[in-house]
Amino acid sequence: MKIPESTSPAIWGMVCGGIATVVIGFSWGGWITTGTAGQMETASAKAAVIQEFTPLCVAMAEPQLDKLAELKELSSWKRDDFVAEAGWVDNVSAQYRSDVAGVCAATLIEGMKIG
Repeated sequence: MKIPESTSPAIWGMVCGGIATVVIGFSWGGWITTGTAGQMETASAKAAVIQEFTPLCVAMAEPQLDKLAELKELSSWKRDDFVAEAGWVDNVSAQYRSDVAGVCAATLIEGMKIG
């Protein structure tokens, strides 16, 4: 079986075009792999949990003015531990507790600056 001479450049063109499409699609086209999509989904879920539980933590902390004064005196590194020990994030899953406590502490401190 004899292949015409014009077939070889066409095949090479298809191969190079396919490679170029994949490279451009993943680098500039916004294509992602399944692994990257899973990581994005996990990060989005974590952010949603933190966003939903932070107001509840703040509401639990507001009536305890003496503890809020103690919180304000602590360094920023110890505030999330203080919030967790105060019990303001007990209703949050252990997986997200420290993250919610950190955001809650930052929100409380920011609220004290404004108020």
